[in-house]
Amino acid sequence: MAKDEDCMVISEPQLSAAERMYMPQIAGGAVTTMRHMLKVLFGKGSLTVHYPEETRALRAENYRGVHRLNRDEQGRVACVACFMCATACPANCIHIEAGEAPWPDREKYPVKFEIDELRCIFCGMCEEACPVDAIELTPVYDLVGLTRAQMNFDKDRLLEMYDRTKDAKPRKNPRITGYPGTGNRSSAAPEKEGSAS
Repeated sequence: MAKDEDCMVISEPQLSAAERMYMPQIAGGAVTTMRHMLKVLFGKGSLTVHYPEETRALRAENYRGVHRLNRDEQGRVACVACFMCATACPANCIHIEAGEAPWPDREKYPVKFEIDELRCIFCGMCEEACPVDAIELTPVYDLVGLTRAQMNFDKDRLLEMYDRTKDAKPRKNPRITGYPGTGNRSSAAPEKEGSAS
């Protein structure tokens, strides 16, 4: 049971007549509108972006646009078909078929990997769930398709998106225990403990 001295009583603020009619908020909005209008009239710049000739600068590292499947250092698909992204997806738009990997460094790889971009809500849960950083959201937002089938991205199209965006947004490539294709590729392999320096 809480003591009376541990409780804080907060009374409802009393609003003036102007505040009840939202007059300060309306005046604040009118001031913002006038400030923008004066900037445009006196040539200090426009707030309008004339898309597609002009585009706004995006923060590529955290923008949630079209998906991509990352490649490892040998150019293979980095996905290990663990189904974590498909399990975490709240829209249930990721479909994977796994097969035995032809490479000795992993057990499985995705034979089929499809994302229904029309069903996706671009929440980023797939990116967060992936243990090997194989799926990422890119800064590409101009996604157009004339049919539903064109918006169903398969493995080849997702890998093509990686090839298109790898310079604008490099792969995070975290160190994953037991998966040799992860970690910092730019530096040499770390020395083993006990070796002479």
